[in-house]
Amino acid sequence: MSKKTLLRISLGVFVVVVAAGVAVRQQFYGNAVAAEHDLYVSGRAEYGEALDSLLPHIRHRRAFGAYARRIGLERTFKPGHYVLKPGMSVIEVARMLKLGMQTPVRVTINNVRIPAQLAQKLARQIDADSAAICRALTSKELAAEVGFDSVTLFSMFIPDSYEFYWTVAPEEFVKRMKREYDRFWTPERDAERKRSGLSRLEVMTLASIVYEETRKTDEMPRIAGVYVNRLRKGIPLQADPTVKYAMQDFGLRRILYKYLKYPSPYNTYINRGLPPSPICMPGKNAIDAVLGFEQHDYIFFCARPTFDGYHNFARTLREHNANARAYSAELNRRKIK
Repeated sequence: MSKKTLLRISLGVFVVVVAAGVAVRQQFYGNAVAAEHDLYVSGRAEYGEALDSLLPHIRHRRAFGAYARRIGLERTFKPGHYVLKPGMSVIEVARMLKLGMQTPVRVTINNVRIPAQLAQKLARQIDADSAAICRALTSKELAAEVGFDSVTLFSMFIPDSYEFYWTVAPEEFVKRMKREYDRFWTPERDAERKRSGLSRLEVMTLASIVYEETRKTDEMPRIAGVYVNRLRKGIPLQADPTVKYAMQDFGLRRILYKYLKYPSPYNTYINRGLPPSPICMPGKNAIDAVLGFEQHDYIFFCARPTFDGYHNFARTLREHNANARAYSAELNRRKIK
């Protein structure tokens, strides 16, 4: 074999080796993710389940498996919410899972009436299951730790969207909400609260009634004013939403006389003052409506027979009865029972 032929063969082998090396390197360091994908790895998941969720969304799976074995990923992977981004290599993906480099999720809490509903809503947004969340939301010990009791703890939650790690423990969620609660009660809000003569719990409780009475933000301060007038005069609030809450029947469309005597500390027809705790999670608009309640001399209100979501207000029982008859007649006409 001539030197020239040997040189060509050696050069060919070199090229093949280099090409193979480049190809192998590409497997580990090249683009393994074609499209962005949200990967959720539960704290209750086995390694195989995590791989089942991951592998359909990456290329170079053999390289991933080899690198995962090298770094002991099966023993060290962390649960969480991870974002696979275009251009990531298998090494970057594996390290992300090993180091637990999570991306936070947006958790929204609003429009719930009882802790069990809040637990169900949260369970759809974080890794914890609803039973574990509900235990935290009703824990006497945890409530005491954040300055509440198991009944009033629900008043601590301010509706909004918050960033959390998907794997947040229910207990840590509650503690974080206490910090958000303290942040919500600015010096300005507390000054308004003190002018009203209400405690924070009373503001939240009254706001929950206002929120259940109307979704019309512009009318909320007027309704709040009616209830403040009643509280100051010692008149029972006689708020229909508290009857629904007492009965735990939120589908009632008409509060009949027979329901008004339902025995419960939340029924404001048979108890003076405010209920022991909020009857729902009020919106911020309702909270601010209570803090800035409208000053007037109305002590009654009734839904308009036009069913436009607004109410007619009255200063005397006679006026109120006339408004109530008009509304009742419209309910009858529409065959609402």
